[in-house]
Amino acid sequence: MKSLLLVVEDNPDVLYNLKLTLEFTNYEVITAENGLDALDILSKLKNLPNLIVSDIMMPKMNGYDFFKAVSENPLWSTIPFIFLTARTSPKDIRFGKMLGVDDYIIKPFKEEDLLASIAGKITRNRKSKSINDKITELFTSLKIETTPSIAEEEEKRSVILIQMGWDDKLGPQLESFYPSEIQLPTSIETIGYQLFNGVASIYGQDKIYEAQGILLTIENIKSQGFIFFDSIKDDDARGRQRPIMLGVIAPRINYFESLRIKEVFQEVTSKIKQELDWEIRSYWEKISEILSTPVV
Repeated sequence: MKSLLLVVEDNPDVLYNLKLTLEFTNYEVITAENGLDALDILSKLKNLPNLIVSDIMMPKMNGYDFFKAVSENPLWSTIPFIFLTARTSPKDIRFGKMLGVDDYIIKPFKEEDLLASIAGKITRNRKSKSINDKITELFTSLKIETTPSIAEEEEKRSVILIQMGWDDKLGPQLESFYPSEIQLPTSIETIGYQLFNGVASIYGQDKIYEAQGILLTIENIKSQGFIFFDSIKDDDARGRQRPIMLGVIAPRINYFESLRIKEVFQEVTSKIKQELDWEIRSYWEKISEILSTPVV
């Protein structure tokens, strides 16, 4: 079965040549001339595209706003996304990558570079989906507990959402948490510091710059936590990127809940990368809802 690509480009000649090249390489291609039309196409598709290639400077809706709309939609947010653009300044390239796109290819481009990027992104995404499907199948066959982790209002009040940042001199730093009035035997700052360093030691310091999550038990407060790492571009930081950590602590978190929480954290880190405000209480409420809703 051919992979389906959505190509968004306002220049009709470029769009025609891209479509021709990709179809010749055995891809099925659908096209749009701007982000707004592309969103309309996505909303009507029965089968979602395996990958999106988009220009940046377009009428009606540019590529940045189009990518933002795609990344904030839970049905579309996992589709690999490539910018293909004539915007070549270092600032433009940094901004494009900071948004979280899978690749940023500059026009004029080599055909083999574009095709290699498309093939690699589709393969990686398929492998990731295959692994998740197998894990879900395994957990289902083992009859893993899928009832809500939180059954009472008192337990909901014990759910904590934390955000940790990084300082090259001081190390992990607590940036925010909710609810602010929570009382624990150990301070939130200490717990956040221990979680950051503990997960970093599991993955290795270099790997915490990659978007990934882990479900673990926090023995000293008799709770479970789902910890998610990502990074943002920062030219002033060591390695020109700065790790960020989001974590939720609750009496219990099951595997299926952790998958849904990961999607919420991906939405948050996307906003952080775009330097957009995110209201911690509203995301705490989203996660609390996940933990108190049966998995079907």
